[in-house]
Amino acid sequence: MERLIAGLPVVTGPEWPGVGYFCTTRAGGVGVAPHDTLNLGLRANDNPDAVAENRRRVRAAVPSEPLWLRQVHGSEVVDADRPDVPPEPAVDASVTAQPGRVLAIMVADCLPVVIADASGNVLGAAHAGWRGLSGGVLEHTLAAMRAKAPQATSWRAWVGPGIGPRHFEVGQDVLDAFTTDDPATARYFAPRPGIAGKWLADLAGLADFRLRRAGVQEVSLSGICTVSESDRYFSYRRDGETGRMALLAWLDPV
Repeated sequence: MERLIAGLPVVTGPEWPGVGYFCTTRAGGVGVAPHDTLNLGLRANDNPDAVAENRRRVRAAVPSEPLWLRQVHGSEVVDADRPDVPPEPAVDASVTAQPGRVLAIMVADCLPVVIADASGNVLGAAHAGWRGLSGGVLEHTLAAMRAKAPQATSWRAWVGPGIGPRHFEVGQDVLDAFTTDDPATARYFAPRPGIAGKWLADLAGLADFRLRRAGVQEVSLSGICTVSESDRYFSYRRDGETGRMALLAWLDPV
């Protein structure tokens, strides 16, 4: 679903009670090629002043300053409600039960995933590339949310724009990372025609599978491939040096 929020073109998923969320596109910012225009990544070799202005524009669209992460392609989760949470913690997911606390995930092919309980009492956001996904970042995020809201019994998730199954070529190591844990995930890998030892992987399908296996009843996929839509989304796999979009998510302020 495409929307315009505070002048920014964004995409979002189903409306959830008590929850706000969206993923930015590459439009609406001040950057120049190859970071044109709304790059939000501080470590993407962009002009720091441009990134600061782009983050200022995003800040105007959300209830509070986002908790930006220094993502490391891992599976650790930070509780954003802790009083001692550092600036840019080196983790790949965050959770909150505090209304108005904004979680942020940056992506440029990896999947941005937002999870909430059906009543809108607790929220989680995760950066899910193949390493984090196979390492359990979604399961760890859900476990941290369950710890914060033990009364919650129903869960929903939205998987935002990411690299699509026609473009995500992987090797034996990625196949093994998933199928060793669960051979049923082999159905999300298709042999690459004419290239031995290479597969095309359905990253969003793998996220859907693992979310449902972990107990998320309602999973919505954006169906957007970042590689295919060069005019709308940053893609590291396609371009190498490029910018970063961001998923922003929060519980509605009281």
